[in-house]
Amino acid sequence: MLGRDLPGKVAVLLSVILCASALQANTQVTKASFGQTPDGTPVDIYTLADGKLEARIMTYGGIVVSLRVPDRKGKMDDVVLGYDSLDKYVANNSPHFGALIGRYGNRIAGGKFTLDGKTYLLPKNDGDNTLHGGPHGFDTVVWKGKAIQNGVELTYVSPDGDEGFPGTLTTVVRYTLEESGLRIEYSATTDRDTVVNLTNHSYFNLAGQGSGDILKHQLQINSSRFTPVDSRLIPTGELRPVAKTPFDFRTPHAIGERINADDEQIRYGRGYDHNWVLDSGGSKLAEAAEAYDPSSGRTLKVLTTQPGLQFYSGNFLDGSITGKGGRVYGKRYAFCLETQHFPDSPNHQNFPSTELKPGEKYHSMTIFEFGTASR
Repeated sequence: MLGRDLPGKVAVLLSVILCASALQANTQVTKASFGQTPDGTPVDIYTLADGKLEARIMTYGGIVVSLRVPDRKGKMDDVVLGYDSLDKYVANNSPHFGALIGRYGNRIAGGKFTLDGKTYLLPKNDGDNTLHGGPHGFDTVVWKGKAIQNGVELTYVSPDGDEGFPGTLTTVVRYTLEESGLRIEYSATTDRDTVVNLTNHSYFNLAGQGSGDILKHQLQINSSRFTPVDSRLIPTGELRPVAKTPFDFRTPHAIGERINADDEQIRYGRGYDHNWVLDSGGSKLAEAAEAYDPSSGRTLKVLTTQPGLQFYSGNFLDGSITGKGGRVYGKRYAFCLETQHFPDSPNHQNFPSTELKPGEKYHSMTIFEFGTASR
């Protein structure tokens, strides 16, 4: 009896397996050419679409070129700033629109740090500082891409001495659509002691890219402390409580509510351009922040395994950039929520370490999760 029923049971089992597989791989991933760099290197763009979200990611700079999500009425719109062509990304990378940032996201003071008793000098591209890995950081290189389940995997091997950093660093970044969000998983290994701090630099406007400023967006950051900076935007080393300051976003506030406050830190950043010390501590995946646009109803939750979050309110956008669809990007037309280790960590022993040694694996994860609300 059991033997006679076996083929039917096998068929049912196979059907269950196939259905489960289909549920797991419900994202369509397509690849197309996006042009070539000035030296002739081909650049591809991958489109990830699952019927709810659509993300376009190119191999140049690992850039999120577009991210289309629905509003409260179901209308899809692109909520990240960027350009329509590769040429414009190559010609003007200073805003770092949507890019993968490395080897070291954020600022390193004086363009130098000491590791294992040796001082390493880095190219300066932000006054006296090194910003986002230097002038030829990960946002300016062509990554090797391949389609994977629900997304794309990007790989780049940074040679020893690249932009002054020690060690050959092999970095793998996976972008995948997971339920209602874009998941970014970072991994890296090295053959020499080095420092590493990887992030993504997407500029968000939940009302739609180029639609106006983000000052009415509501923002909550799950952080009780931040790292104040000096006039060079370099952390002083202090972990300052946010209580009774314009940096207290433990409950939702409009971004524009206190952005012009009579506060030294606000003046230094020309608004918000600071690192928040996340209450989660970076030990596990946890919610770091949530933004809400009253006009569209779109929400954005940021979950991360990182200990810090750089909130930047687009203060240096000045109307000189024409982005996608001919939209001009004015001051504070977008905000960034960059998950990270703290800026200038190699020069602050009291900050969480960014050192990576041979045999170790750097790993972090960030999820940008979208939804809608009626509030």
